[in-house]
Amino acid sequence: MSATFTIGELAREFDLTTRAIRFYEDCGLLAPQRSGRNRVYTHRDRTRLKLTLRGKRLGLTLAEVRELVDMYESPRDTMPQLKKFLVVLAAHREQVEQQMADLQATLAEVRSHEREARRLLADGQKRASA
Repeated sequence: MSATFTIGELAREFDLTTRAIRFYEDCGLLAPQRSGRNRVYTHRDRTRLKLTLRGKRLGLTLAEVRELVDMYESPRDTMPQLKKFLVVLAAHREQVEQQMADLQATLAEVRSHEREARRLLADGQKRASA
């Protein structure tokens, strides 16, 4: 018999709340078995949770994660899966690059305002001491 996990064990292992794990269940990412009122997670569930968290770290939506995780489990040829993964990653990379460009522009604007405020402050101090 393969090892199983409780919700508490997975929560501790992945530093999550049990509520977060139940949320992933509600999203269809995990499907634990039941033993009475207790949830029983298999290695499959643990792997799906690990892949879900990896996808979240990459900034993917839960819908994208679910699609990729479901494809990962598919016994079909892996080429379509890899192609889809590349499409998702490319779209996400473009989004992150745009966010970085936006942040760089905002940072440049903040620096410009800081310089102007320092200049005005220095001018005011010069007039006050004169």
